[in-house]
Amino acid sequence: MRKIADYRKILGVDKNAELKDLKSNYRTLMKDFHPDKFQEEQDRLDAEAKSKDIIEAYHFLVSIAPETRSKNLETYTQTTMLSNIQDFEFKEQVLIIHFYDGSSYEYFDVPRAMYVKLVNADSPGRFARRHIFNEYPYRNVAKVTETV
Repeated sequence: MRKIADYRKILGVDKNAELKDLKSNYRTLMKDFHPDKFQEEQDRLDAEAKSKDIIEAYHFLVSIAPETRSKNLETYTQTTMLSNIQDFEFKEQVLIIHFYDGSSYEYFDVPRAMYVKLVNADSPGRFARRHIFNEYPYRNVAKVTETV
């Protein structure tokens, strides 16, 4: 997905970066682009915009990092195996699935053809368990909205 690649580029990490690498690069970039470092108004505004991009990239990449996913694997597995799908939506290769237990997950890089198959499946839950839940990068949407 373009968004993931862009965020990695902002932080200067590759797709195998660990949480400690993300944190280290984030701190370094925030030191370099902290708005308080700049005296000129335009420089300060540019640094503020850049720091917002850095913060957004960092939080996003942390939310989809393998360490974060493994830490929350038990909850994720319980939701995807035991709770039924309440609703789902698709926009720009991002599939959002809402579950009856109140949780929601975003799945990235989902092809439109896969979404069409999900819509047409006799059992969307069974289809998602087989073809979506463990095949695409995901993050918990509820946690994202709580931290913002």
